[in-house]
Amino acid sequence: MQGEQYSEVAQALRDGDLDRAPVNPAERLLLEFVGTLTKHAYKITDSQVQGLRDAGWSDAQIAEAVYDGALFNMFVRLADAFDIHPPEFMDPEGVPAAVTHGPGIRTNGEPL
Repeated sequence: MQGEQYSEVAQALRDGDLDRAPVNPAERLLLEFVGTLTKHAYKITDSQVQGLRDAGWSDAQIAEAVYDGALFNMFVRLADAFDIHPPEFMDPEGVPAAVTHGPGIRTNGEPL
């Protein structure tokens, strides 16, 4: 996405504001699931996984969401541990609010 304008969905997610992202209910469930994986993986429940199935996601798609989420979480933790940051030219708008303030947190620090 370098040098391109972000889509409305991407910008809302960069801002940590899932409620503003124009996604369908099934996509929202999957994004919430990945959020749980990222923040508190031990809190994922069988009913949450069943809800994804009921929304139309296959077991293979759910597993892929877990693999991708876990992999990117590992990359972020490694980068944080070694204080690695991308060059500024790669993200001229700066670090996304979702990273600096966490998902579900406004830039002023208040919950959404």
